[in-house]
Amino acid sequence: MTQVEARPQAGDTVMSGSEGGVRKKGLGDNSVGLMGGAVIGVSTVAPVYCLTATLGPTVSEVGLQMPAIFLAGFLPMLLVAFAYRELNRAVPDCGTSFTWSVKAFGPRVGWMCGWGLLVATIVVLSNLAGVATSYFYLLLGEVTGSEWVAGLDGNKAAHIATTLAFIAVATAISYRGITATKWVQYALVGLQLTVLAIFAFMAITKADEVAGSLDFSWSWMNPFGVDSLAAFTAGLSLSIFIYWGWDACLSINEESTGSARTPGRAAMLAMVVIVSSYLMIAIASQMYAGIGDKGTGLGNPDTADNVFAVLAEPVMGSGLGVLLFLAVVASAAASLQTTFIPVARTALAMSTYQAMPASFAKVHPRFKTPGRATVIAGVATGVFYAVMSLVSENVLIDTIYALGLMICFYYAITAFACVWFFRRELRRSVRDLTVKGILPGLGGVMLTAVFGQTLYDIWDPAYGSGSSVFGVGSVFVIGVGLLLLGVVIMLVMQRRSPAFFRGEVLTKETPALVVED
Repeated sequence: MTQVEARPQAGDTVMSGSEGGVRKKGLGDNSVGLMGGAVIGVSTVAPVYCLTATLGPTVSEVGLQMPAIFLAGFLPMLLVAFAYRELNRAVPDCGTSFTWSVKAFGPRVGWMCGWGLLVATIVVLSNLAGVATSYFYLLLGEVTGSEWVAGLDGNKAAHIATTLAFIAVATAISYRGITATKWVQYALVGLQLTVLAIFAFMAITKADEVAGSLDFSWSWMNPFGVDSLAAFTAGLSLSIFIYWGWDACLSINEESTGSARTPGRAAMLAMVVIVSSYLMIAIASQMYAGIGDKGTGLGNPDTADNVFAVLAEPVMGSGLGVLLFLAVVASAAASLQTTFIPVARTALAMSTYQAMPASFAKVHPRFKTPGRATVIAGVATGVFYAVMSLVSENVLIDTIYALGLMICFYYAITAFACVWFFRRELRRSVRDLTVKGILPGLGGVMLTAVFGQTLYDIWDPAYGSGSSVFGVGSVFVIGVGLLLLGVVIMLVMQRRSPAFFRGEVLTKETPALVVED
């Protein structure tokens, strides 16, 4: 079936001003409402997976202040969310960070911001697929009582084949449209939140029955209780990572009802649900297991990367404990599927405005999705994961560690883009100064500080897997290398699409091109 290309054609109209002006790309209008957008935002974050993977490492860094650190990590995300909301009101374009940063700072900064989002998302997709596979076999092992079945995850061929199957299924669902995505997500997110609530309730009610359990203390909510700045920064980096993905609901702004306002509200709602879930589980887990480094203690280094696998049966029993494994599989699988949304739509927007090859601008005439971009993202994810798994597990691990660098990179640019884009409006009212200037600017500064500190930390070969290249930590080489790769590709595209890089397609002064029906 042929696909519709969303590039500018003769007769397209250029609109001036800062309101409207978004070029229609052929995506399905009015497909997602407030609740659907919020569910997609929560799903992309993958709360159950993030919690089981970060509870242990966070406790190892900051001890009892884990709830405080979760709140501290939420703050810059909340501040950046104000930037997303205000920019989306002015320019509701599915290119989000790319489009907005082009309009604020010009084509080159905008292109690199878009590249940061794309490469971060591909890395996350591959990681989520691998996690889904690991928990899938762990769940099957629990259900069947077979160690052989559980051990299939350790078989590299079986693991890679299953991971590629997960990627293919997620790609197919995303390809068929945002409506299919939305209904799948209602079920998967509902399962996750329900299981988390049951776990928290049972952990708190059983807390006094377990050695090492603790009584709740309000001091856990004090970020100044962390022993050192280095520990605080390390914990904050982990905390910021577990909030990544909420902006997926902004990527579907052109497919939302009330595209200028609904996605921003959905993002805020999603973040409230996420931070509430994180605080609930952090407190319940500390009360039940404590922070000791033995047994079920959250500080046990042997169980740090998979806390729920250790706590599932003691807290919920052998019957309900299986639900927790199922929730982790659902979390990773759901996030895998929704994470295709921002990468495909960013690629669509970049292609529409001639910043990437024309093939990414194809929109499926029936499903109204960026079909070509979705398939290419799926293929790129599968190839990346398979190659990294076969070449070196250390490289794959370090690529994941480098993810935080790219997340801070494009979030910070977006936050500063908000301040600069609305700079002439900041004196109009206290509200404009606050939500368009002070709050996004503060969020950008905080993320820039984390970016700089992370850049310093990952230079050390001990960071991540412990691998190095000529004495430099491989996490640094991978993170900076991926950003520099973006510079190289940008220079190639500059030769192929000079009009975009001259600012003739998407200008700093006007929102975008509009196609008149």
